[in-house]
Amino acid sequence: MGQLVGPGILASNRVTALINGDRMFPAMLEAVRGAQKSITLETYIYWSGDMGSQFAEALSERARAGVRTHVLIDWMGSRKMDSRDIDTMRRAGVEVEKYNPLGWFNLNPARLNHRDHRKLLVVDGKVGFIGGAGLADVWQGNADSPEHWRDAMFRLEGPAVGQMQAAFMDNWMKSTGRILDGEEYFPELGPAGDHYAQVFFSSPRDGTERVRLMYLLAIAAAKKNIRLSASYFLPGGLTTEEIVEACRRGVQVEIILPGSKTDVPVARYASRSNWGPLLKAGVKIYEYQPTMYHCKVMIVDDVWVTVGSANFDDRSFRLNDEANLNVYSAGFAAEQVHIFEEDKTQSRPVIYEEWKKRGLCKKLLEKMLAPFRSQL
Repeated sequence: MGQLVGPGILASNRVTALINGDRMFPAMLEAVRGAQKSITLETYIYWSGDMGSQFAEALSERARAGVRTHVLIDWMGSRKMDSRDIDTMRRAGVEVEKYNPLGWFNLNPARLNHRDHRKLLVVDGKVGFIGGAGLADVWQGNADSPEHWRDAMFRLEGPAVGQMQAAFMDNWMKSTGRILDGEEYFPELGPAGDHYAQVFFSSPRDGTERVRLMYLLAIAAAKKNIRLSASYFLPGGLTTEEIVEACRRGVQVEIILPGSKTDVPVARYASRSNWGPLLKAGVKIYEYQPTMYHCKVMIVDDVWVTVGSANFDDRSFRLNDEANLNVYSAGFAAEQVHIFEEDKTQSRPVIYEEWKKRGLCKKLLEKMLAPFRSQL
């Protein structure tokens, strides 16, 4: 993985899981408010509301205190952001940039379809946060109601934080033409724990599909089990074949997906149309019931974990800019397995015989959506 996906896997890191908004947002805001030298934030979704205001105020306060503060927001993902939040930050000295903004000069459909889906926060170059959550009120709470999504962010300390900062710099340079360097952003990083870790990024602008390669390598390497939590699951032919092959060699594969409470119902229908070969091969699929399931975690052989912004679909593989954290640690993997098993208790298993008997209307809708799978 270190050689083919890159950059290399580094020792002596510490990764802490922050489950749902009640743990994610306080930890992220605490880090921002304690910043002394620099803050770099890159996110796909930044919507106005309670959380949007809290982050805007915290970032503005640090910028006024002299902390170098930079925010990169995807143009499409920030469409529900009030310009007043941006103005507040800019007046305070925060550098705010929008990634790939719409303009008369860039109406190419391929360019418009290219989105910065990464979720990264790095404070003082020493502490990083990565995961699937954007900055919006739907991520508040503890997945305790349909309005509060189930998700996670991960706090990173140690040498791999430098790789996370490099991931931010990738799109910051593409958007501004400038690089941010020096000890404020890239300090010397000593040991922080016993986790081997790697932060990598993928972008269609570079002609890379590192996310797809990472998933394929991990599935191909599995010997015992694969547990996948996916908010959007639209595997293509190659990934489906690789999962089926893993089942043939005795690997137990379990997948938790959103149930009826989903923000993109068409993606759920498009996903269900291709479950047949997986269910027949022995893959166990579960649908999470309480609320929208927005997790993006894969655990392989109780030792390898990948978390981050990447979904298990062609959009993340081929169209979006993504960033993931890979962790090689039996201890960390055990924690994630425990969380996965808890989520299973609130999920409904999908039975192959029931899947085959789904209604004609559903089957027709799935066929109609099939040509658009790569865009969902």
